[in-house]
Amino acid sequence: MLERHELEAFLTLAEELHFGRTAERLHVSTARVSRTIAKLERRIGVPLFDRTSRRVELSQAGRQLLEEMGPAWSRITDAFERAIDAGRGMTGLLRVAYDGPAAGQLLVGAARRFRARHPECEVRIKEAHLPQVLPWLRDGEVDLALTCFPVQERGVVTGPVLVREARMLAVPVGHPFARRAAVSVGDLARVTVVQLPRASPKSPRQDRTPPRTPVGGSVAPGPSAETFNEVLTLVGAGEGVFAVGAHVRRYFARPDVAYVPFEDAAPVEWGLVWLAEGATSRVRAFSEAALGLVQDSAPAPGRAPRPTSRVIRGG
Repeated sequence: MLERHELEAFLTLAEELHFGRTAERLHVSTARVSRTIAKLERRIGVPLFDRTSRRVELSQAGRQLLEEMGPAWSRITDAFERAIDAGRGMTGLLRVAYDGPAAGQLLVGAARRFRARHPECEVRIKEAHLPQVLPWLRDGEVDLALTCFPVQERGVVTGPVLVREARMLAVPVGHPFARRAAVSVGDLARVTVVQLPRASPKSPRQDRTPPRTPVGGSVAPGPSAETFNEVLTLVGAGEGVFAVGAHVRRYFARPDVAYVPFEDAAPVEWGLVWLAEGATSRVRAFSEAALGLVQDSAPAPGRAPRPTSRVIRGG
């Protein structure tokens, strides 16, 4: 059985027809190339090259060996390179989900930036309804998802915060809160809050309440909705209220819903999430592209910091 270094020496010398250039390409000495070829010729029993003081040429046996072995070796090396590329994660298909139109716009920009750096990797973007984000990740439907933080699920990595926005409360347009300049977290003790399925990420937009619930207060759970449009329909119908990010005013303007700012609630944060076991190089590269896009486009004071990715562990 031929060794790899013997095959490489023969094929390179057959191409270069010069021992010095062959040695340079293989990063070995000229003497080593000469010894390798001589050893190979002894094993085969015939000369593979005709050598003179002025030139090196393939012998008849050498040409036959090259014709039969060259294409096969080319296929082997190509397959090896494809395996390396797959391991590095920079080829193939990257599937990214988003939750809401604002997130979709951010992903389009991130995908454009990613493709410019890694044109050999295809990016496919698809919209997910609120309860679908984590199931899609766990079922392998997508590789990453852009959604609200925090996502506190075992084995799920949360990337850097990409967007921060003010928190608001969606209320029926005829509700007393709609006439106020702002509401407080404590006001939630006086209203019913629309619910989402437990499969949804535990995020500021999707939580039962903003993070600081009133001391001694309780939140009255309202009806459940499967999609964000269903949430707003329930809110508009007077079935309850719901905490949202400020972008909702632009993308979900409705005649039956008013958006009132919180005066004391933490901002809504958005970022990418993925499974720890699916953290390929292309996943990490896409996260870096998204963060770079946000940092390049945002004014310096409002840029998100560069925290490290975090994975939730334990039972």
